[in-house]
Amino acid sequence: MKTLERLGILTSGGDCPGLNAVIRAVVSHAVLTYGWHVVGIPYATRGLLDRAMMPLSLHGLDLKGIDPLLTMGGTILGSINKGDTLSRIQEVLDGYAALELDALIGIGGDGSLAILNQLATQGNWQFIGIPKTIDNDVACTERAIGFDTAVNTITEALTRLTFTAASHDRVMIVEVMGREAGHLALHSGIAGGADVILIPEISYSIAQVCQHLAELRDRWGRRFAIVVVAEGAHRSLESANQSCEAIKCGMGQYVANEIATCSPYPVDCRVSVLGHIQRGGIPSALDRLIAASLGKTAVDLIANGESQKMVAWQNGHAETVPLDAVLAKSPCSVDPASDLVQTARALGIYTGK
Repeated sequence: MKTLERLGILTSGGDCPGLNAVIRAVVSHAVLTYGWHVVGIPYATRGLLDRAMMPLSLHGLDLKGIDPLLTMGGTILGSINKGDTLSRIQEVLDGYAALELDALIGIGGDGSLAILNQLATQGNWQFIGIPKTIDNDVACTERAIGFDTAVNTITEALTRLTFTAASHDRVMIVEVMGREAGHLALHSGIAGGADVILIPEISYSIAQVCQHLAELRDRWGRRFAIVVVAEGAHRSLESANQSCEAIKCGMGQYVANEIATCSPYPVDCRVSVLGHIQRGGIPSALDRLIAASLGKTAVDLIANGESQKMVAWQNGHAETVPLDAVLAKSPCSVDPASDLVQTARALGIYTGK
């Protein structure tokens, strides 16, 4: 087992629930099992540039025995998802050396992990990555930290909106995050009882969306509907050649405008853009469980001398995957032939082609 004087940990990219639970697991296992000193690097690589660190102790944040990290959203270390770190590589490497770090654990999405992996290669760091993103688009892991909580948050919002939609005979259009991946929209749409789910990976027709809404109305007597739209969804097949000016308002509003234009009968549409609400809140039980397992495993990998690996969640437990293999397959999109897509369609949800 490797003996370390100082283990660093940082969070990079957009925040999400569960990051503090990972920090808690890393500090607990590193201190209790290996007796290491653990320091947090504030604001990701900016902390390395500024040569800043904060000591992390096992009970440093306890409030009369209450451990807040398990349930606290966001990250106590702060995070950034902008800047040009790779233009200042030598400064970052010098900062790592100045902080006298023996190894580093980085919690981030595919973009952050790619940058940290490049830094680790050039600086010969011992580095282990842990995936986090509400988009769930990091390859080689079934779940990234934060995804489950975000799905729960969106699902609750859809449930609440359903009652209002039904009361006023409205079509509620809910725009969710996910960048160019539709995992959030697909999972939450199925769980939240959506009637239409539009994601980047599957083309769709506004005419067919309107036909589906009309069938709900005319055949089943449903005068309301819930439409989930991923922020990265593309324009409909009918408007594929139109100028991008049409969607500067956001995909949710774009779909609402298209439905209003295309529908054979008047439709009262309302658009809700959940935005950063999806990133906030107390982490779910599953995110806490995954955070504990991935954090513990990352520390063990450091102790065993492993480097440039990512700890993934596969088949209900932590697995180790080479970072190069992860980054080669990321970002990971929804497979249009997947079981979840087929499940949505079997439930009568319109998902496009």
